[in-house]
Amino acid sequence: MGTLRDLQYALQQKIEELRQRDALIDELELELDQKDELIQRLQGELDRYRSSRPSPGPTPPDEPLRTKRQAISAEPTALDPQDLSHVRMMFYTSPPRLSRPPVSCSDLADGAEALSCSACVLTLLPPEYGQRSCVVLRGYVMLILTVCVLTEGKVEVTKDGLKLCSMGPGKVFGELAILYNCTRTATVTALTHIKLWAIDRQCFQTIMMRTGLIRHTEYMEFLRSVPSFQSLQEDVLSKVADVLEETHYSEGDYIIRQGASGDTFFIISKGKVKVTQQKAANEEPAFLSSLSRGDWFGEQALKGEDLRTANVIAAEEVTCLVIDRESFRQLIGGLEDVTNRVYDSAEAKAKIEAETNFFSSVSLSDFRIISTLGVGGFGRVELVQLKSDETRSFAMKVLKKRHILDTRQQGHILSERRIMQEAHCEFIVRLYCTFRDAKYLYMLMEACLGGELWTLLRDRASFDDGTTRFYTACVAEALAYLHCRGIIYRDLKPENILLDQRGYAKLVDFGFAKKIGFGKKTWTFCGTPEYVAPEIILNKGHDVSADYWSLGILMFELLSGSPPFSGSDPMKTYNIILRGIDMVEFPKKITKNAANLIKRLCRDNPSERLGNQKNGVKDIQKHKWFEGFNWEGIRKGTLTPPILPSVSGPLDTSNFDCFPDDPEDPPPDEESGWDKEF
Repeated sequence: MGTLRDLQYALQQKIEELRQRDALIDELELELDQKDELIQRLQGELDRYRSSRPSPGPTPPDEPLRTKRQAISAEPTALDPQDLSHVRMMFYTSPPRLSRPPVSCSDLADGAEALSCSACVLTLLPPEYGQRSCVVLRGYVMLILTVCVLTEGKVEVTKDGLKLCSMGPGKVFGELAILYNCTRTATVTALTHIKLWAIDRQCFQTIMMRTGLIRHTEYMEFLRSVPSFQSLQEDVLSKVADVLEETHYSEGDYIIRQGASGDTFFIISKGKVKVTQQKAANEEPAFLSSLSRGDWFGEQALKGEDLRTANVIAAEEVTCLVIDRESFRQLIGGLEDVTNRVYDSAEAKAKIEAETNFFSSVSLSDFRIISTLGVGGFGRVELVQLKSDETRSFAMKVLKKRHILDTRQQGHILSERRIMQEAHCEFIVRLYCTFRDAKYLYMLMEACLGGELWTLLRDRASFDDGTTRFYTACVAEALAYLHCRGIIYRDLKPENILLDQRGYAKLVDFGFAKKIGFGKKTWTFCGTPEYVAPEIILNKGHDVSADYWSLGILMFELLSGSPPFSGSDPMKTYNIILRGIDMVEFPKKITKNAANLIKRLCRDNPSERLGNQKNGVKDIQKHKWFEGFNWEGIRKGTLTPPILPSVSGPLDTSNFDCFPDDPEDPPPDEESGWDKEF
């Protein structure tokens, strides 16, 4: 047996061996990260090379080409939330017997609430199909889209003639139909006589809106009866109502115990409780009072006086609405118009007035097309030159009227025009004027010749902290400008961010933007699948907090090169989103502070998201990741951008990809008159 000194020497040797192994592991991890970055950079170069030349054939399956993502939208709901209480629903006395309601039969809505799901079961409509009937045809866009539940018989699912699977009773197909217009991706054929129950989007949306609004209104009424809440503004009260959580208690359960510390406030929404108090240690608790629906207790806990002075015990089955002190403190406050001081100056107003006067006298024939800057779902963006002044160029967005009508996006287009013409912000692309003819709508905008942020990200694979911080700050300023005016953006992604000649980032494409006001929500499904917030997917209604979710996704993508939530098809992407940001493994290149900000922006509960609390966007600006950042410099345009684009003149399109001519000649549309606002 060795001496103590020998053992100590052996221990030191082992410690040194472990230290050397740790150092070797760190070196190998660093080498792996460098190789990953090299692979991403080379992939970006390959993508850039492919996009700049015509493809001789299909892309090999093992070399995927990074393409721009198309946003998706349902037609705007025709329902007015004010009228929902008068909508009559058709009920059936014998709905199908399922192990789970139809909405939760799909992976999409595992998180949907039982209340809305049970309502969906009662409103299903029962069509029947005979053997070998084609239930769903691949590639067909249904006019009245439905999600179907198979309750009897068996069906076969095929794609391009190949069998994918068979389904029996209780299975669901067509889940995307309740979200937005979509092309069927497979053919479903009845193998036997079958019976289906189906619900269309309008019915589903009515149920979700009605259920959510009734509950929200009830919570608001409860809160208005509490003295501490009576002085709060409507939008703040609405946020408090959103963060209330239902908690259930059985008869005899202690909800509050005397002497215990607490930070929680309760409102009784169902049942009764009894309040007792023990005045001396050797005495039995004395009965003080009973409380029932609409009563509250624990109010002092919100003010910091957290020592409970009485017992509160459930006298029967009780449901309480609960909010804790920290959540309450985070929400008490309102939106501050942080951008008016910058953009509403006398100098800015004079510039806007001069622009208005100039563009009121120009016509479509005053411009010549130079080249194409981009191609989107509804049309193209052309670089145009003013014939009378060749030093001035603009971006002309050309929209196909027929396509807008076919997809029922008239409301979105008109909203885009109104919002952009009123947006005078250095971080939002300016819209100067609009034109129309029989086939197209035209939007004359500021030309940002620094290129698209998407192209820059594609070519560089990812950005470092400083570069991402600059672009995130530009976007945060744009969102602050919109949100303090009650406008939600809803389509944030690198594809919709342009760089001007200085290298500053600007938001473009306001097709999904909407003015909803303060403390209000909207229900239309829209956005790019990888960027939509969970409340949009679950049709719970959403507000400006959905933009802060997207801001977190944007940060992740800029830092890593890809978004945190991505699947092989939209439905898989939505399922991954609903699992939450905490289930995502962050790459090592994303620093601790950046990861913390992303996770605080991407909270499942909208009221918990940074930017949507009492200090608004200031909470984002003061986060550790932005420590030392020159916010005043970025607002004044004096901060040097991390990437300086090369722009030689007003017609330089070298920062954009090349696009082929559009061969389609759409039919004219002059009869509907919906576009007279243009």
